[in-house]
Amino acid sequence: MNYLKTVDKKFYRGYVSVTLLTHKRGRVVTMAYKHTNSKGVTYYLNSKDVTLRGGKVQRIYYFSKDERPEASDLPDGYSVNENPRNGFLTIKKGV
Repeated sequence: MNYLKTVDKKFYRGYVSVTLLTHKRGRVVTMAYKHTNSKGVTYYLNSKDVTLRGGKVQRIYYFSKDERPEASDLPDGYSVNENPRNGFLTIKKGV
């Protein structure tokens, strides 16, 4: 039985594709969020916890062209924005 399922949705200026892994008992585990920009390049969302100079720990999100162990799902309440000049992807709080 295949537990992998890819969901593709068309959004303004690109496609969003999320690969879902379903457990035997029906529970869904999301894997890396990937986004194809208007130039046809696929990027994967990653996250990392960094310590700022004041000692505060903050999570940062960034896109890469390859899948990495730091792969992350798109956080709730965030949306992906693309720079129309160069296709650079960023995430923004709010829809």
